[in-house]
Amino acid sequence: MTLQQLKYVIEIVNAGSINEAARRLFITQPSLSGAVKELEKELNIRIFSRTARGITLTEEGAEFLSYARQVIEQADLLEQRYLNKKPRRQLCTISTQHYAFAVNAFVRLIQDCETDEYEFTLRETRTYEIIEDVRNLRSEIGVLYLSPFNRQVILKLLKENRLQFHPLFEAQPHVFISREHPLADRTRVSLDELAPYPYLSFEQGEYNSFYFSEELLSTAVHPKAIHVTDRATLFNLVIGLQGYTISSGVLSTDLNGDNIISVPLQSDEKMLVGYILADKIQLSTEAKLYISQLQDVIRQGGLPLCEPDARLTAVDNGGKA
Repeated sequence: MTLQQLKYVIEIVNAGSINEAARRLFITQPSLSGAVKELEKELNIRIFSRTARGITLTEEGAEFLSYARQVIEQADLLEQRYLNKKPRRQLCTISTQHYAFAVNAFVRLIQDCETDEYEFTLRETRTYEIIEDVRNLRSEIGVLYLSPFNRQVILKLLKENRLQFHPLFEAQPHVFISREHPLADRTRVSLDELAPYPYLSFEQGEYNSFYFSEELLSTAVHPKAIHVTDRATLFNLVIGLQGYTISSGVLSTDLNGDNIISVPLQSDEKMLVGYILADKIQLSTEAKLYISQLQDVIRQGGLPLCEPDARLTAVDNGGKA
């Protein structure tokens, strides 16, 4: 087993395929595949599961990746200390539902980055794809929410994919509306009052189930409904069409300006926002820093954080962890 083989495995996971990893590493695909197979044979494990749709990490491969990342990180520190090599190119990928606070934390992560080279990725994407990204370790962290309605389904899916849910904060539902909206001066609004206005939600593609919706009260009837795929379009429609969307209420004026405001929604529902991690995986330094930035952004937004070591990994018949 060599450091180079460990780097090969890490690059395959980062790239998402052997072909793309080989291109990035400037070697042939057969050479890369052969190096991985030799490593698997030496260790008597199967790191990747190969199918017609591509490759995914096996359970033992995920555990191996965690150790490999730690070894490479320590080797880099040795080279920096004794060979005066510059710090390695930092890598970090985050997948998240469409939250301004998640973007804000990502911005702070980049601003605090103390290296001349990095390759970070922030994917604002669909709920099911967030779970898939973290399951396949294409992303180290996924940010999503649980509610009394979706909790049992989402936690069951996380358990099946060996993922952990770590709560960040609990929020009452709010609506995002334009500062010029006719209901903007209200201290609280109801769905009945919002009925004349377009309801905006994020389209979930193939997995367009109520359980994967990014918005609370997904089964409620909305006379006017518009589905979008990105946050910029949604906010433009909030302003241009006097539309509204349902979310946690956490906004970032630094990123989104002050044209959109948050108003509490009359509802007994609550959303538990948190992040998901693959089980038994050692996070990179950058991923740990991102979690710290998430907590800081939420704390500065005036919301109480959940216990730092809290996590939900399984469900019982009542839908509780």
